[in-house]
Amino acid sequence: MGAAVTAGLLAGSLVVPAGAAETAEEGPELIVNGDFAEGTAPWWSTANSPLAVSEGRLCADVPAGTANAWDAIVGQNDLALTAGEAYTLSYTATSTVPITIRTNVQMATEPWTTELSTAQPVGTAAERVTETFTAGADHEAAQLAFQIGGSAQALTFCVDDVSLRGGTAPPPYEPDTGSPVRVNQVGYLTHGPKGGTVVAEGTDPLPWTLNSADGTRRAGGTTTPAGVDSASRQNVHTFDFSAVTTAGEGYTVTVAGEKSEPFAIGDNLYDSLRTDALAYFYHNRSGIEIDADIVGEEYARPAGHVGVSPNQGDNDVPCQPGVCDYRLNAVGGWYDAGDHGKYVVNGGISVGQLMSTFERTLTEETADAGPLGDGALRLPEHGNATPDILDEARWELEFLMRMQVPAGKPLAGMVHHKLHDKAWTGLPTRPDRDPQPRELHPPTTAATLNLAATAAQCARLFRVYDADFAARCGKAARTAWTAAKAHPNVLADPQDGTGGGAYPDNDVRDEFYWAAAELYLSTGEDAYRLAVLNSPLHGDTDAVFPRGGMSWGSVAGLGALNLATVPSKLSAQQLATVRGMVTEAADGYAADSAGAAYGLPYAPDNGHFVWGSNSQVANNMVVLGSAHDLTGKTAYRDAVLRGLDYLLGRNALNQSYVTGYGERDSRNQHHRFWADQLDPALPNPAPGSLAGGPNASIEDPVAQAKLKGCAPSMCYIDDIESWATNEITINWNAPLAWVASYVDDLGSGAPVKTTCEVTYTSQRWSDGFTTQVVVKNTGTQPVQPWHLKWTFADPQRVSDPWGAAVRQSGPRVTADALTWNANLAPGATVRFGFNGRSTGLVHDPVVFRLNDKVCSTASRR
Repeated sequence: MGAAVTAGLLAGSLVVPAGAAETAEEGPELIVNGDFAEGTAPWWSTANSPLAVSEGRLCADVPAGTANAWDAIVGQNDLALTAGEAYTLSYTATSTVPITIRTNVQMATEPWTTELSTAQPVGTAAERVTETFTAGADHEAAQLAFQIGGSAQALTFCVDDVSLRGGTAPPPYEPDTGSPVRVNQVGYLTHGPKGGTVVAEGTDPLPWTLNSADGTRRAGGTTTPAGVDSASRQNVHTFDFSAVTTAGEGYTVTVAGEKSEPFAIGDNLYDSLRTDALAYFYHNRSGIEIDADIVGEEYARPAGHVGVSPNQGDNDVPCQPGVCDYRLNAVGGWYDAGDHGKYVVNGGISVGQLMSTFERTLTEETADAGPLGDGALRLPEHGNATPDILDEARWELEFLMRMQVPAGKPLAGMVHHKLHDKAWTGLPTRPDRDPQPRELHPPTTAATLNLAATAAQCARLFRVYDADFAARCGKAARTAWTAAKAHPNVLADPQDGTGGGAYPDNDVRDEFYWAAAELYLSTGEDAYRLAVLNSPLHGDTDAVFPRGGMSWGSVAGLGALNLATVPSKLSAQQLATVRGMVTEAADGYAADSAGAAYGLPYAPDNGHFVWGSNSQVANNMVVLGSAHDLTGKTAYRDAVLRGLDYLLGRNALNQSYVTGYGERDSRNQHHRFWADQLDPALPNPAPGSLAGGPNASIEDPVAQAKLKGCAPSMCYIDDIESWATNEITINWNAPLAWVASYVDDLGSGAPVKTTCEVTYTSQRWSDGFTTQVVVKNTGTQPVQPWHLKWTFADPQRVSDPWGAAVRQSGPRVTADALTWNANLAPGATVRFGFNGRSTGLVHDPVVFRLNDKVCSTASRR
């Protein structure tokens, strides 16, 4: 998660047409000359926006090209406010160019503490705006400021009938939750679980019906009373329609006369979510133009932080004063979240999960690599014979390696924790318009181990696509590990939060565990294996997989998941221990989901939903999906799908937290470029962007003003200023992408019934091998002619085949039948083999497809 500039205490807002009747507010009038009958005094403006009275309105001419809202201001000082008193501000405004202004009631000097801060679109039509707030402190001379800058075009802003009166209590905030019937607003897999929740006062079962789009009744029954859901404090019932397997769109569920949002039932409902969730990363690349031909004109933008004015660029970045005496070229990477910062610990977990999304296609027989392959995603790197998802990962990996301290310098091999602006930029600010100086912050052990882990994973995944890049990654990983071992307790300063998030972490045992696991899987070296086995976390499920979920500060689970799934030389007992941690954690998450009224696989300590709770939900779903891959148990699959139901609308707020998915989707998440709420010329977040979700700590002013006393799972508001509940980040979209890929691979949700079995056996010596392959048709239909496909995860070159025509392109291999063995009858087997050469640590492949259908693997561990 990142952070943001502090917004003001917004309590309520109302816009009415100019001239509409308005109830007179009680209390004295604090504004002097609010109708401008006495000219401009005592109103003032910044020097670039001179004031004049025109047709009874106060007007300011704002020049073109102001960067921030506060670059042009109209205001009045000397407003006396009393702590605890309620106030109502009202005014009418127009602008010759549509603009979103900021209206602040605040201190007139630093630190400019706000009592009211709102964003309000203003256009050519006059509208009456009313804001209410309660003062949090006494002020002898507060200030009203209309911040009217930030437009590329020149404009004239006019305001009239300005009033600020005391004595009006602000109305309480009531979230609009729509229908009390809560469902997954996208849909349910044909053969997956299907359930929903309804908020109701009574405790007696209620009648429900499932209707198709034309109103035809398809199923019905009565609800199951579930009592009061502690997370939402709502009395709820549940209902289940899993027996319905008829595909269709526009289904609704009606409970006691209340109708849900529409949804679909069908196969492959989430192929677009997989693609959109991954497209998030290209959208948020630093140092590259975002191409309209790839993302559309709405989302296109120039490259950010490449040294083109007003940027100062990331190609020659100094450290904070006193931190170092060198500068780094740290271009590229992903902007972390709502701000323009680039954080190694956030980038680490994110790029690791993207690589694991791809690596799953090499280890899980039902995973489909096609939707992640070269030319499949919305990226510029098509046609390079590298899977697109790895191309995206490389953009971040290059940045992470650039953050390493150069040889010969103090703390050489360590990694700088983060890079961001010297001070916070305002909302909205497009990256290419950011004028702030950029700074490197001190190296830390956590950041160094993030590089060691991700670069090690890079080394094994890229060696079949780009051996030179893989070697660079491997060298960087070893250097980082050595540096971290030499400096095991260099921690981030929790106070280092100006211009970007601090990301402090006072326990790096989990980072050591993750890094050791990845280095062992990539090298096979015993020193790294022992570092895993001797870790105090190893075998401790709760330490490796916290009940509240993995996060940037709790990453041991990333290492354990890969140890459990990626081929290695772990003994059978050692592998069983790791897999036991995965399934034990998944058992807990599945039990949480099965027992929750909203199906949520998330039970944080004391019921306290944390910042980014939706990412914690998604990370628990990653563990559940991995456990399903390992065991085939449908209880794990069902918990994943119920978690997706929660994210897409089956929750206390009836809110889909993913932009573009569902009838009531989040679309005003905290982001400096995707900021339509503040500037109609800018877009909403791109489809597939996951909002942070409920945060019981309500740490931003908007949340504090509107959500005070909220139930934990209802502490959320879809407002761009609520950075503590509504931010979007790379490390929240990364697990969403993993989950979307997993769910899309489920197809209909029915268990995969393979009709073939492969036994693959290799005899290896130094850099050579001989392999025998046995393919059995376990189905009921002949396969003719047959062809078998697989992908090597490591550098292996096939030669001298027999019994089949074997073709290899990069790591991908196809074995085609010969004339004499082309017919593979039911129950029959065919045998073929080949010789070959290999480099470094290699393993036999475990994922095979016969005529594009999944095979089971007889030799799989």
